[in-house]
Amino acid sequence: MEKGWSEVLSTTLEYQAQMAVDMLENEGIRAVLYQQPDSAYKILGEYTVFVPEKFVNQALEIIKNLKS
Repeated sequence: MEKGWSEVLSTTLEYQAQMAVDMLENEGIRAVLYQQPDSAYKILGEYTVFVPEKFVNQALEIIKNLKS
């Protein structure tokens, strides 16, 4: 990811990553979803959500209950 962005969520569940992006954007925080596909199975992989560095703490607070 480009400089100035930080990871706030990493998951293998696409719906969970998309929910995080939606929650963050609803709060006015720009979020980017990046998919790293598994080399053997293109439908599997890791989904990572990034936000601008200055919003990391706020973003983590917003999505803290998402993984529980």
